[in-house]
Amino acid sequence: MKHPLRVAVADDESDVRDYLQEVLPRLGYEVVGVASTGRELTDQVRASNPDLIIADIKMPDMDGIEASTAVNRDRAIPVVLVSAHHDAQTLTRVGADHIMGYLVKPISEADLKTAITLAMVRFQHFQALVKETSDLRQALEDRKLVEKAKGVVMKRLRVDEEESFRRMRKHASDHNLKLAEVSRRVIAAEEVFREMEKN
Repeated sequence: MKHPLRVAVADDESDVRDYLQEVLPRLGYEVVGVASTGRELTDQVRASNPDLIIADIKMPDMDGIEASTAVNRDRAIPVVLVSAHHDAQTLTRVGADHIMGYLVKPISEADLKTAITLAMVRFQHFQALVKETSDLRQALEDRKLVEKAKGVVMKRLRVDEEESFRRMRKHASDHNLKLAEVSRRVIAAEEVFREMEKN
């Protein structure tokens, strides 16, 4: 069974907080945190680990943008911002990666449902891109390691590039290791040999 989306809400107006607490469960979501200030929101998010944050921009002590940026330093959580203001200055501050939606008060139930659905879809796409970028970066790093290690094996064992690569692959397979790990070990061993040769 799929769990309902867990939502933390923050607004300094009690009627908006009450409205969200009433509407969100009706739409099939679970409210796991309710805050009236930005600092309260950051504490509640750390305690309740929600899937989504819905936060007012203008709040005492720390606004919604600052609070959502603070919690996203710990863990990526999508945010839908709510505001009665949509001036140019505010809009320039809502471009952070984790901000996936923006609602202008008063909020209708239909707008809220749409904003949440879109925010979660956008967030999944964003997370997939982040992972893809990270995987590509790792693949590039691994490739550099393998190339460097191949050169070491060629020199130490006096074999050509193809044979060097074959031996590294065989070693990886025999010891149930990734090629990048074998490469790291080869490079580390070569550094030890270099130090010993100096003595």
